[in-house]
Amino acid sequence: MATPLSLRFKEDTLQRLYFQAKLAGVPPRTLAQRMVEEALRMTEHPLIDFTDNGAARRARVRGTGIEVWEMIDIVKAHNGDLAAAAESTDKPIGVVEAAVAYYGDYPDDIDDLVEANRAFSERERAAYRAGLERLAG
Repeated sequence: MATPLSLRFKEDTLQRLYFQAKLAGVPPRTLAQRMVEEALRMTEHPLIDFTDNGAARRARVRGTGIEVWEMIDIVKAHNGDLAAAAESTDKPIGVVEAAVAYYGDYPDDIDDLVEANRAFSERERAAYRAGLERLAG
C-alpha cells in the first residue's frame, strides 16, 4: 500500500507536470509517481533510462537503443555468458553488466517482458506457418 506524501512544487513545474500528464493521458499524480520511480531507478542504475514503447515505459540501456529485457534475453540465450552477449550485440561488456545489474534489482519487470515477447513470437510463427500452409494448399 502506498504511503501519502505531500509535496510543494514551483508553479511552472506544476504547470509542466499537468501539461505532460495531459499529453500522456494520465492523472498528474500518476505521472509524478512514475517519474519519481524512474528517477530513483536511474540514480541507482546510471546506465539505464526509460523510453516509451507502445503503451508502456520500458527500461533501456542508455545510448544503445536496447531495452533491458532484450539484453537479458540475449544473455540467457548465451547461457549467462556476458562476454558472448556483449560480442553478439557489438556492445561493451559494461553495457551488458548494467542490464544484468538492473535485472538483479527488478527481475519481475524484466521477466514479464521476456515472457510477453516469447508469447508474441510464438503467435507470429504460428501465423506465418498457417500462411505458408494456405499458400501451399
